[in-house]
Amino acid sequence: MSTYTVFMNVTLSIDDQLVARARKKAVALGKSLNQLVRDYLQTVAGGDDPEGSIEEFKRLSGKGHSRGWRFNRDEIHERQNTSIQDTIVQKAPGDNARS
Repeated sequence: MSTYTVFMNVTLSIDDQLVARARKKAVALGKSLNQLVRDYLQTVAGGDDPEGSIEEFKRLSGKGHSRGWRFNRDEIHERQNTSIQDTIVQKAPGDNARS
């Protein structure tokens, strides 16, 4: 069994300034403009390999070590609020401490 990949050329009408900015962005990312557009279209269109996505999900799932900890939204928010309150107290007005 052989697998063949067919690429399609697409012609787009794009403002010259937009192309120039996109090229600069692509260079900054270490990519060609073609690759940047291809990546964007892949993101917009989504993956076309549901079996591959399922396999990746299975591969990544269950690898953590929770040590019995279960997600608790209220507890998470309490920790965040406590951390924020501690930060505010440490940086009270008139406090000369620098962090």
